[in-house]
Amino acid sequence: MFKKILFPFFLFNFFIVFAQMKEEYSFALQSEYLKQLKKYPFIKKIGVQNNPLIKMEDNLVYKNLPNRKLHLDAFIHKSKENLPAVLLVHGGGWKSGSKEMQNALAEKIATEGYQTFTIEYRLSEEAKYPAAIDDVHDVINFIKKNAKEFKIDAAKIAILGCSSGGQMASLIGAKYPAEVNAVIDIDGILAFHHPDSQEGKMAALWLGGTYEEIPEVWNDASALAHVSDKTPPFLFINSQFKRFSAGQSDFIKKLNGFGIYSKVERIENSPHTFWLFDPWFQPTTKYIVNFLNFTFKKDQNENL
Repeated sequence: MFKKILFPFFLFNFFIVFAQMKEEYSFALQSEYLKQLKKYPFIKKIGVQNNPLIKMEDNLVYKNLPNRKLHLDAFIHKSKENLPAVLLVHGGGWKSGSKEMQNALAEKIATEGYQTFTIEYRLSEEAKYPAAIDDVHDVINFIKKNAKEFKIDAAKIAILGCSSGGQMASLIGAKYPAEVNAVIDIDGILAFHHPDSQEGKMAALWLGGTYEEIPEVWNDASALAHVSDKTPPFLFINSQFKRFSAGQSDFIKKLNGFGIYSKVERIENSPHTFWLFDPWFQPTTKYIVNFLNFTFKKDQNENL
């Protein structure tokens, strides 16, 4: 009788612990909002505004895998001219998150005269590095191939990433500079094995092992290892947490050595996920658009 009573009790507690672990390692807008609301009770979620200047095309297939498809959401400005493109890569520790979390930011950037795309890529539990990077290569090629349909200038493509997405965007810009013309790294690390880095289990899950097991992979996945004279301009937008900009100072020193433009902005007194919420969403988008205008629209520089 005693065992019959204890078994449901232990089973219940197991599911509670499992749910807590799953929540700890998952990344979604609502759960992140509730998490940050405790410390920042004044924050507001930002959603898609359905701006009449923008046509949204959701869940377009850009890649066919053996067992499923990968999608993007496009926010197309109703301009008669071809415009620069911006690809947005979501965060979530390489393990969770979704393209929809970037849609509000994508729409806002699009209203400023850009064609923007939020992208789905394979997460760490589905495929290890460099699978997600391969997905980004493929989505860039897809957008360039369909430049006419999307009304983009294929010579002006920026990649923007947040947190782990920022790490991925920076790696694309540094290791494959021919693919993009500008990079915006929002609180994403530049080096995995670095004195400022606190990456551990999440990075190991994505990279396929610990640093001690596969140091060459950890190094290869670090943008800091690939800076060259061909690296495009960079914008960094940092939170107050140093761990999320690991390797950034060293990265900028290398850029300076090659005479490559970079700029650092800082969002003070905010959570790591500041780009998702007001009051930080507005200054974040301002920094992004100013950088994009500076890089792609030289005639607007006097307004910066």
